[in-house]
Amino acid sequence: MQKKIVLACTQCLSRNYQTNKNTQKSDRLEVRKFCKRCNEHALHRETK
Repeated sequence: MQKKIVLACTQCLSRNYQTNKNTQKSDRLEVRKFCKRCNEHALHRETK
């Protein structure tokens, strides 16, 4: 089953992306994505 999550930039803390995640995984998702506010690629983490 999939669950909707929100990804937030670790540098500026803006919530830029939404995606789906498998609910069987318990660890938080971390992805390097482009942040519009920072204007560079940065690490984005799953928020609560």
